Amino acid sequence: MATLPNPLPKLAADPSGRSLGLQLPPGSLIDATDDGPWREPLMWCAGRAVAPGNWAALGGPAARVGLLPVLLDLNGGQGGPEDWELMPGETSYPGDHDAEDVLAECWPEWAVERAGEWPGLAEPLSLTAAPDVRAAELADALAEGRPWLKDPHLALVPARRSADIPAAIGWSGPVNHEEDVARLCAVLRSWEDRFGIRVVALGFDHLTVSVAAPPATPAEAEAVAAEHFAFCPDSVEEGLDAYARTLTGGRSWHFWWD
Repeated sequence: MATLPNPLPKLAADPSGRSLGLQLPPGSLIDATDDGPWREPLMWCAGRAVAPGNWAALGGPAARVGLLPVLLDLNGGQGGPEDWELMPGETSYPGDHDAEDVLAECWPEWAVERAGEWPGLAEPLSLTAAPDVRAAELADALAEGRPWLKDPHLALVPARRSADIPAAIGWSGPVNHEEDVARLCAVLRSWEDRFGIRVVALGFDHLTVSVAAPPATPAEAEAVAAEHFAFCPDSVEEGLDAYARTLTGGRSWHFWWD
Protein backbone atom coordinates (compact mmCIF):
# COMPACT_ATOMS: atom_id res chain seq x y z
CA MET A 1 0.00 0.00 0.00
CA ALA A 2 1.43 3.39 -0.96
CA THR A 3 1.90 5.77 1.93
CA LEU A 4 0.58 9.32 1.98
CA PRO A 5 3.07 12.17 1.53
CA ASN A 6 4.45 13.27 4.90
CA PRO A 7 3.70 17.00 5.42
CA LEU A 8 5.97 17.28 8.47
CA PRO A 9 9.22 18.16 6.62
CA LYS A 10 7.59 21.47 5.63
CA LEU A 11 7.58 22.43 9.31
CA ALA A 12 11.39 22.41 9.42
CA ALA A 13 11.41 25.65 7.43
CA ASP A 14 8.01 26.85 8.67
CA PRO A 15 7.58 25.95 12.38
CA SER A 16 4.37 27.97 12.59
CA GLY A 17 2.66 25.62 10.13
CA ARG A 18 1.21 28.48 8.07
CA SER A 19 2.25 26.81 4.81
CA LEU A 20 -0.03 23.92 5.81
CA GLY A 21 -2.87 26.20 6.90
CA LEU A 22 -2.11 25.61 10.59
CA GLN A 23 -1.33 27.84 13.56
CA LEU A 24 1.06 25.79 15.66
CA PRO A 25 2.40 26.70 19.08
CA PRO A 26 6.15 26.27 19.66
CA GLY A 27 7.11 22.63 19.23
CA SER A 28 9.61 20.25 17.73
CA LEU A 29 9.88 17.59 15.05
CA ILE A 30 10.85 14.13 16.29
CA ASP A 31 12.74 11.61 14.16
CA ALA A 32 14.51 9.60 16.88
CA THR A 33 14.22 5.81 16.59
CA ASP A 34 15.91 2.78 18.12
CA ASP A 35 18.22 2.72 15.06
CA GLY A 36 19.02 6.44 14.92
CA PRO A 37 17.32 9.33 13.08
CA TRP A 38 14.49 8.31 10.75
CA ARG A 39 14.52 9.50 7.14
CA GLU A 40 11.60 11.89 7.82
CA PRO A 41 10.07 13.35 10.98
CA LEU A 42 7.75 10.84 12.65
CA MET A 43 5.72 13.44 14.51
CA TRP A 44 5.47 17.03 15.65
CA CYS A 45 5.15 17.57 19.40
CA ALA A 46 4.06 20.74 21.17
CA GLY A 47 6.55 22.26 23.57
CA ARG A 48 4.00 22.90 26.30
CA ALA A 49 1.45 20.71 28.06
CA VAL A 50 -1.93 20.38 26.40
CA ALA A 51 -4.83 22.47 27.67
CA PRO A 52 -8.56 21.82 27.30
CA GLY A 53 -9.71 22.89 23.85
CA ASN A 54 -6.33 22.40 22.15
CA TRP A 55 -7.33 19.06 20.60
CA ALA A 56 -10.48 20.42 18.98
CA ALA A 57 -8.79 23.63 17.84
CA LEU A 58 -5.84 21.95 16.11
CA GLY A 59 -7.05 18.41 15.38
CA GLY A 60 -9.58 19.28 12.67
CA PRO A 61 -7.35 21.60 10.60
CA ALA A 62 -4.39 19.20 10.97
CA ALA A 63 -6.44 16.21 9.82
CA ARG A 64 -7.25 18.01 6.58
CA VAL A 65 -3.53 18.00 5.68
CA GLY A 66 -2.94 14.40 6.75
CA LEU A 67 -1.83 14.90 10.36
CA LEU A 68 -3.79 13.27 13.18
CA PRO A 69 -3.68 14.35 16.84
CA VAL A 70 -2.55 12.23 19.76
CA LEU A 71 -1.51 13.07 23.31
CA LEU A 72 1.96 11.93 24.36
CA ASP A 73 2.95 11.41 27.99
CA LEU A 74 6.30 13.18 28.41
CA ASN A 75 6.67 12.48 32.13
CA GLY A 76 5.78 8.85 32.62
CA GLY A 77 9.18 7.82 33.98
CA GLN A 78 10.66 6.77 30.61
CA GLY A 79 11.22 10.21 29.11
CA GLY A 80 9.57 11.55 25.98
CA PRO A 81 9.13 9.94 22.56
CA GLU A 82 12.82 10.53 21.75
CA ASP A 83 13.54 7.89 24.42
CA TRP A 84 10.80 5.39 23.56
CA GLU A 85 12.81 3.08 21.29
CA LEU A 86 10.53 3.70 18.30
CA MET A 87 10.95 1.09 15.55
CA PRO A 88 9.24 2.27 12.33
CA GLY A 89 11.64 0.22 10.22
CA GLU A 90 10.36 -3.00 11.80
CA THR A 91 6.68 -2.14 11.55
CA SER A 92 4.42 -3.49 8.80
CA TYR A 93 1.20 -1.97 7.43
CA PRO A 94 -1.99 -2.41 9.52
CA GLY A 95 -4.11 -3.10 6.44
CA ASP A 96 -2.09 -6.25 5.73
CA HIS A 97 -3.47 -7.98 8.83
CA ASP A 98 -6.87 -9.36 9.82
CA ALA A 99 -8.09 -8.29 13.25
CA GLU A 100 -9.75 -11.60 14.14
CA ASP A 101 -6.68 -13.58 13.09
CA VAL A 102 -4.47 -11.35 15.23
CA LEU A 103 -6.68 -11.68 18.31
CA ALA A 104 -7.05 -15.43 17.90
CA GLU A 105 -3.26 -15.78 17.66
CA CYS A 106 -2.75 -13.47 20.66
CA TRP A 107 -5.25 -15.37 22.83
CA PRO A 108 -2.90 -16.70 25.54
CA GLU A 109 -2.50 -20.46 25.62
CA TRP A 110 -2.78 -20.43 29.38
CA ALA A 111 -6.13 -18.59 29.04
CA VAL A 112 -7.88 -21.67 27.67
CA GLU A 113 -8.13 -23.21 31.14
CA ARG A 114 -9.01 -19.89 32.75
CA ALA A 115 -11.34 -18.32 30.16
CA GLY A 116 -11.98 -20.95 27.51
CA GLU A 117 -11.17 -20.93 23.80
CA TRP A 118 -11.05 -17.72 21.76
CA PRO A 119 -14.76 -16.78 21.36
CA GLY A 120 -14.51 -14.71 18.18
CA LEU A 121 -15.19 -11.04 17.50
CA ALA A 122 -17.88 -9.09 19.32
CA GLU A 123 -20.76 -7.67 17.30
CA PRO A 124 -20.67 -3.97 16.26
CA LEU A 125 -22.38 -1.64 18.74
CA SER A 126 -24.45 1.52 18.36
CA LEU A 127 -22.82 4.95 18.55
CA THR A 128 -23.78 7.12 21.49
CA ALA A 129 -21.71 10.08 20.20
CA ALA A 130 -19.73 11.10 17.14
CA PRO A 131 -16.32 9.39 17.45
CA ASP A 132 -14.31 12.58 16.88
CA VAL A 133 -16.42 14.48 19.41
CA ARG A 134 -15.91 11.74 21.99
CA ALA A 135 -12.15 11.84 21.29
CA ALA A 136 -12.03 15.60 21.89
CA GLU A 137 -13.97 15.17 25.15
CA LEU A 138 -11.50 12.57 26.38
CA ALA A 139 -8.51 14.70 25.33
CA ASP A 140 -9.88 17.59 27.36
CA ALA A 141 -10.41 15.32 30.37
CA LEU A 142 -6.84 14.03 30.09
CA ALA A 143 -5.57 17.59 29.77
CA GLU A 144 -7.09 18.29 33.16
CA GLY A 145 -5.15 15.42 34.70
CA ARG A 146 -5.49 11.64 34.97
CA PRO A 147 -3.25 9.31 37.02
CA TRP A 148 -1.84 7.43 34.03
CA LEU A 149 -0.97 10.57 32.01
CA LYS A 150 1.46 12.77 33.93
CA ASP A 151 2.45 15.45 31.40
CA PRO A 152 0.38 15.23 28.18
CA HIS A 153 1.56 17.16 25.14
CA LEU A 154 -0.35 17.34 21.88
CA ALA A 155 1.41 15.70 18.93
CA LEU A 156 0.57 15.42 15.23
CA VAL A 157 1.33 12.22 13.33
CA PRO A 158 1.11 11.57 9.57
CA ALA A 159 -1.39 8.71 9.41
CA ARG A 160 -4.37 7.61 7.32
CA ARG A 161 -6.59 6.95 10.34
CA SER A 162 -6.38 7.23 14.09
CA ALA A 163 -5.90 3.49 14.55
CA ASP A 164 -2.69 3.65 12.49
CA ILE A 165 -0.93 6.19 14.72
CA PRO A 166 1.09 3.62 16.76
CA ALA A 167 2.31 1.94 13.57
CA ALA A 168 3.07 5.26 11.86
CA ILE A 169 5.63 6.11 14.56
CA GLY A 170 6.84 2.54 15.14
CA TRP A 171 5.64 2.58 18.74
CA SER A 172 7.15 -0.29 20.74
CA GLY A 173 5.00 -0.14 23.88
CA PRO A 174 3.48 -3.64 23.45
CA VAL A 175 6.76 -5.26 22.29
CA ASN A 176 6.72 -7.85 25.10
CA HIS A 177 3.29 -9.00 23.89
CA GLU A 178 3.45 -8.30 20.14
CA GLU A 179 6.62 -7.28 18.29
CA ASP A 180 4.85 -5.74 15.27
CA VAL A 181 2.52 -3.04 16.54
CA ALA A 182 0.83 -2.87 13.11
CA ARG A 183 -0.91 -6.14 13.98
CA LEU A 184 -2.48 -4.49 17.02
CA CYS A 185 -3.33 -1.47 14.86
CA ALA A 186 -5.35 -3.84 12.68
CA VAL A 187 -7.40 -4.58 15.80
CA LEU A 188 -7.70 -0.86 16.52
CA ARG A 189 -9.01 -0.38 12.97
CA SER A 190 -11.65 -3.00 13.63
CA TRP A 191 -12.55 -1.25 16.88
CA GLU A 192 -12.87 2.02 14.97
CA ASP A 193 -15.42 0.34 12.73
CA ARG A 194 -17.32 -1.56 15.43
CA PHE A 195 -16.99 0.66 18.53
CA GLY A 196 -16.10 4.13 17.24
CA ILE A 197 -12.72 4.26 18.98
CA ARG A 198 -10.02 6.86 18.43
CA VAL A 199 -6.42 6.62 19.66
CA VAL A 200 -6.16 9.59 22.04
CA ALA A 201 -3.05 9.06 24.18
CA LEU A 202 0.23 7.14 24.18
CA GLY A 203 2.88 6.69 26.82
CA PHE A 204 6.01 4.56 26.81
CA ASP A 205 3.98 1.38 27.34
CA HIS A 206 0.35 2.46 27.63
CA LEU A 207 -2.43 3.42 25.25
CA THR A 208 -5.76 5.17 25.77
CA VAL A 209 -8.63 5.22 23.29
CA SER A 210 -11.96 7.01 23.32
CA VAL A 211 -15.08 4.89 22.77
CA ALA A 212 -18.16 6.23 21.00
CA ALA A 213 -20.05 2.90 20.90
CA PRO A 214 -19.48 1.27 24.30
CA PRO A 215 -21.10 -1.98 25.42
CA ALA A 216 -24.46 -1.36 27.06
CA THR A 217 -25.28 -4.81 28.46
CA PRO A 218 -23.34 -7.44 30.42
CA ALA A 219 -23.31 -9.77 27.40
CA GLU A 220 -21.89 -7.05 25.14
CA ALA A 221 -19.29 -6.16 27.75
CA GLU A 222 -18.21 -9.79 28.12
CA ALA A 223 -17.70 -10.11 24.37
CA VAL A 224 -15.60 -6.93 24.25
CA ALA A 225 -13.64 -7.97 27.36
CA ALA A 226 -12.48 -11.13 25.59
CA GLU A 227 -11.02 -9.02 22.78
CA HIS A 228 -9.26 -6.80 25.33
CA PHE A 229 -7.80 -9.88 27.00
CA ALA A 230 -6.23 -11.01 23.71
CA PHE A 231 -5.16 -7.47 22.82
CA CYS A 232 -3.52 -6.72 26.19
CA PRO A 233 -3.60 -9.49 28.83
CA ASP A 234 -1.74 -7.28 31.34
CA SER A 235 -4.75 -4.97 31.58
CA VAL A 236 -7.13 -7.76 32.62
CA GLU A 237 -5.56 -8.73 35.93
CA GLU A 238 -8.72 -9.19 37.98
CA GLY A 239 -10.33 -11.75 35.67
CA LEU A 240 -12.63 -11.40 32.68
CA ASP A 241 -15.91 -11.22 34.59
CA ALA A 242 -14.76 -8.41 36.87
CA TYR A 243 -13.08 -6.61 34.01
CA ALA A 244 -16.18 -6.83 31.80
CA ARG A 245 -18.21 -5.05 34.47
CA THR A 246 -15.93 -2.01 34.14
CA LEU A 247 -16.65 -1.69 30.40
CA THR A 248 -20.41 -1.12 30.40
CA GLY A 249 -21.04 2.43 29.23
CA GLY A 250 -17.35 3.31 29.43
CA ARG A 251 -16.21 6.20 27.23
CA SER A 252 -12.53 5.25 27.24
CA TRP A 253 -10.35 2.13 27.35
CA HIS A 254 -6.86 2.15 28.82
CA PHE A 255 -4.25 -0.52 28.12
CA TRP A 256 -0.75 -1.06 29.47
CA TRP A 257 1.86 -3.70 28.71
CA ASP A 258 4.39 -4.96 31.24
